[in-house]
Amino acid sequence: MKIVTNAFAIGLGLSLATTGAQAQNAALNTRIATLAAAEQSKVVAWRRDLHEHPELGNEETRTAQLIATQLKSWGLEVQTGVGRTGVVGILRGGKPGRVVALRADMDGLPLTETSGLPFASVVKATYLGQPVGVMHACGHDTHVAMLLGAAEVLSQVKKDLPGTVKFIFQPAEEGSLPGVVGGAKLMVQEGVLEKPKVDAIFGLHIWASTPVGQLTYRPRGEMASSDRFTIKVMGKGAHGAKPWASIDPVVTAAEIITALQTIVSRQVDLTQDAAVVTVGTVQAGVRYNVIPPDATLSGTIRAFSPETQQRIWAAIRRTAAGIAAANGATAEVGIEPYVPVTFNDPALTAQMLPTLQRAAGTDNVHEIKAVTGAEDFACYQEKIPGLFFFLGGMAPGADPATVADHHTAGFRVEESAFPLGVKTLATLAADYLSRK
Repeated sequence: MKIVTNAFAIGLGLSLATTGAQAQNAALNTRIATLAAAEQSKVVAWRRDLHEHPELGNEETRTAQLIATQLKSWGLEVQTGVGRTGVVGILRGGKPGRVVALRADMDGLPLTETSGLPFASVVKATYLGQPVGVMHACGHDTHVAMLLGAAEVLSQVKKDLPGTVKFIFQPAEEGSLPGVVGGAKLMVQEGVLEKPKVDAIFGLHIWASTPVGQLTYRPRGEMASSDRFTIKVMGKGAHGAKPWASIDPVVTAAEIITALQTIVSRQVDLTQDAAVVTVGTVQAGVRYNVIPPDATLSGTIRAFSPETQQRIWAAIRRTAAGIAAANGATAEVGIEPYVPVTFNDPALTAQMLPTLQRAAGTDNVHEIKAVTGAEDFACYQEKIPGLFFFLGGMAPGADPATVADHHTAGFRVEESAFPLGVKTLATLAADYLSRK
């Protein structure tokens, strides 16, 4: 009887402790929600300032200074110059525990803005030797502003946080200049996930065609890997009036382009995986009546698993070499990996799904189909479990088919989306640290 009584007492104690912890976590979430709502005016001001003053990848010096100044004002440890212009803020909670990271990207795109916003960018720069406009055409200004909001919110509840939050403000998500390593890949190489070692990472992307108030996600492969390929076809030049004297690289290149379309349609099991092979450039010759000695193609490869990615690489090499040889030419194939698959860890996604549902409401959280765009957030997910999700930024009642898309000059999003973004980021960090 004594043993039973002791077991009952132990069980009761554990139950009471669990109930107490749940109550504390619920209270923390309520506090975070209140603070996040109060951040809206600041987040809007930061976003508009950043939108009006965009900077290209690896040139985000003004942006980095604004971020560092704000983080220091809230008492965070701040590291600058990470991955060239990146900023890292470290918030140590009032209790020991794990380390979680939240990430935002900072760079703009070489586009001249036509959105009509009162704070539209008029910034000019030089990109690949050409004069260009610069604008935040993918929402990175909103990502920075919302992560700053989350940092301020969590700094106000840090005594209740059992662990450490690392805020990663990353440059060059849109890519670096040719031959230059940058973005998430460089930050990882420079140790952004170490000292202190990060256990998990979360990130969001605002989405112009998803209604405000909604969150979307996908477990496992959410966004595609992205690789660049080039094919140089080498033949023999001749006068255009005597094609029999040539080994025509233009005709050979055309055959290769057509044959590449069968890689996805005939060599990838589309019931298991999606894929894209697109030729984007064709360069050959300088005069209409001269058959040139060579032609060069370039394009992009998108896949949702390493296995499909490798299968496509091999098929491109095989196709180009075979067709070139059949025509008496040769082909050199180069494949440059850019980013891997954005892979949401299944266990982490399942663990944190209730947090997303509490933040937005269960009816406003949806699993989506895979997205063929790419995100270098994947470079963090190669090292540690990560969850990347999308935040609705479309005005209520708008038509998704007609809103200006990402990476276009008219791109714009609704600022009413920001409080949910701030709340979700901050709550993900708090909930992850509070779970045993």
